[in-house]
Amino acid sequence: MAAAEDASRPFAGLSDVSISEDIPVEGDISVPVGSTRRDDEFSTLDEPVKETILRDLRAVGNKFVHVLYPKRSTALLRDWDLWGPLLLCVTLALLLQGGAADSDDQGGPQFAEVFVIVWFGSIIITLNSKLLGGTISFFQSLCVLGYCIMPLTAAMAVCRIVLVGGSGKVSFAVRLAVVTVSFGWSTFASTAFLADSQPPNRKALVVYPVFLFYFVIGWMILTFSPSQ
Repeated sequence: MAAAEDASRPFAGLSDVSISEDIPVEGDISVPVGSTRRDDEFSTLDEPVKETILRDLRAVGNKFVHVLYPKRSTALLRDWDLWGPLLLCVTLALLLQGGAADSDDQGGPQFAEVFVIVWFGSIIITLNSKLLGGTISFFQSLCVLGYCIMPLTAAMAVCRIVLVGGSGKVSFAVRLAVVTVSFGWSTFASTAFLADSQPPNRKALVVYPVFLFYFVIGWMILTFSPSQ
């Protein structure tokens, strides 16, 4: 007990020690404001749902504009998303339907078939690109390939309108011209976005599957005939 009391005696008077207000305290204690402000800018927890939806729609619209004016850019790779490809795939699948849900002869691919061709084809092309040494990520490639279906989807809408007037030689010639232009547009746009992410000596091996992918979709559009 005595030893414990002796050990506590040097600190016994510390509770009575006070620092005078006249003695300046050196040092600067400050809270960084920049990091908090930056976190608030990127935080969407308090953002209204309307603003979030509008921001996503603007991002999708900007990617559509980049596909309309394709050039070597990382616009589709920097902020990738799959909303645009999903919308285009659903639209294309609906346009390729024959219209009569209970008919045995649909006059075109089934809805599920279009989904399988588009997404399975995109996955195969992405895996091929990765195996050849591409630096693009898996979802970035899916984003680019999906968004570049837009010209072919627009071509499908034009072909449906042309088919309303008949399916003669003139109609086929118009549809062939529209599908050919949209096929070249989709191929050129996708290769423009993916060019810088591939090894220089293997670009042809990457472009060839992309060519086949859009060719199959274009062939489905060209050979489509509505059910009677």
